[in-house]
Amino acid sequence: MEETGSSLSTNHPYWPRNLSLPTYVPNDRSMTEILVFLFSVSGLLLLSIWALTGKQVAGRKLSAGRRLALCWFTVCGFIHGVIEGWFALFYPVIISDQSFLSQLWKEYAKGDSRYIIADNFTVCMETVTACLWGPFSLWVVLAFLYNRPYRYVLQLIISLGQLYGDVLYFYTEHRDGYMHSEHGHPIYFWFYFVFMNGLWIVIPFALIVDAWRQLSAVQTLSDKTTSSQSRKHKAN
Repeated sequence: MEETGSSLSTNHPYWPRNLSLPTYVPNDRSMTEILVFLFSVSGLLLLSIWALTGKQVAGRKLSAGRRLALCWFTVCGFIHGVIEGWFALFYPVIISDQSFLSQLWKEYAKGDSRYIIADNFTVCMETVTACLWGPFSLWVVLAFLYNRPYRYVLQLIISLGQLYGDVLYFYTEHRDGYMHSEHGHPIYFWFYFVFMNGLWIVIPFALIVDAWRQLSAVQTLSDKTTSSQSRKHKAN
């Protein structure tokens, strides 16, 4: 990096512009290629699970909302387990690596450079996400498909974990003054950083409310049954 007056010349596209990244290797794949891959795989998973859950599951028909929730968890399993799992394993070399998923992260890092400077919070958060919420997301899909009694408990745990991690993700960057991206950029800031991560605020919150209602209804029924049995026992 060379500095001439107030003008900075860097060998990378990341913010803040004075980051020193001597091992950075530019992507040889375009933004279009990377995004087409991400959304094509996600779309294929969505369509597959939507079709799979359109039939009777464990002797019953799932509602459209429940099918969408299972589509969401399937995509989460892919993103958390594969894409974020790649980051958790290879974050030390992503900046110079030309593997496809490393290039995906270098592209995304234009919206949040913490991913190419191995920021401590980001590495820890993504490692926990990959190791826990990736496998758990696939587990909850199977739990609903086989009508397991713990399915809403899993939904609640995963969604709480996702929401908590994403709140910390946004809040830590807010405290840093949004210095790791070009603030206000329509793609890198608003689409990559705000919109794509905002999904893990809105959707998990809705699923937490859903799990709360389902579990509360079951507990209410259990309490009524227990109370009724207690009265019968006293009467006898």
